[in-house]
Amino acid sequence: MIRRSRRSLAATLVALAGLIACALVATSAVQLLLGERPVLDYDAVAARLHATRWEALPVAIGGGVLAAVGLVVLLAAVLPGRALVLPLSGGGSAPVKAGASRRSITGSLRSAAESADGVEAAKVRLRWRSVTAKVRGSRLAADDVATQVRRAMEDQLDRIAPARRPRVKVRVRSTA
Repeated sequence: MIRRSRRSLAATLVALAGLIACALVATSAVQLLLGERPVLDYDAVAARLHATRWEALPVAIGGGVLAAVGLVVLLAAVLPGRALVLPLSGGGSAPVKAGASRRSITGSLRSAAESADGVEAAKVRLRWRSVTAKVRGSRLAADDVATQVRRAMEDQLDRIAPARRPRVKVRVRSTA
């Protein structure tokens, strides 16, 4: 049960390009029907395209740009997005289909890191295989703070019980 992010950016870009093309063609068609000079002159475009050779530099550049944009949009559609909901382990013999949001897990781990003695502030970054905490502490030695933060975060991970347990990394920056 891994819910992944939507492909909203790729879909928005493709839809916006299609909307612009359709609006340009529709505007030109309406202007032609009204007997006015169209925004997009079909005769001028056709003459320019007919005069351009396939070996010309603008054709190669335009083709390369369109191929690159198409590849990026295709990869954005095919590759899996970042998981928004991470699966939790059942703990027993029966399979449990439960998950927790990435934001709630990160917030819970951040509050666990900030609860350690000597920590003033903490930033937590949750990745698929690791969770990294950058903490600022002043009262204790950096090794003591790192050990306490790691222990607090691992205890919190034990309570959360994710299906794939990430490694805990702690970086301490002393303010004193």
